[in-house]
Amino acid sequence: MFKTTSQYRTESTEGRYGGKGVAVVSHVMEKTELLANCRLFARIRLDPGCSIGWHTHDQEEEVYYILSGEAVVNDDGVIRTVYPGDSVYTGNGGSHSIENQGSEPMEFLGVILTYQPPER
Repeated sequence: MFKTTSQYRTESTEGRYGGKGVAVVSHVMEKTELLANCRLFARIRLDPGCSIGWHTHDQEEEVYYILSGEAVVNDDGVIRTVYPGDSVYTGNGGSHSIENQGSEPMEFLGVILTYQPPER
């Protein structure tokens, strides 16, 4: 299967998990297109000042792979600035948040893998 960016379903979510501003989520692959236990495979954009609030990953794990810009991530109380090429893993009951405190938009790939098959 091939998909172009114009085929991605894109949604803008205000205050995602209690965050600030809008998170623009472009679904690279839908969970119904994958056989693996994947709940999310998306490119996510946060404009300056926008964030995804604190949330927990129970019975699943999420990887952020930073594509452009920079952001501050709180991963279970450890706070770090992340840059293009960096990755963050949170799972097995861990919690995290991400905020673009820079002056440019930032984008990252978000992948959530579940420990149980997703509902289809």
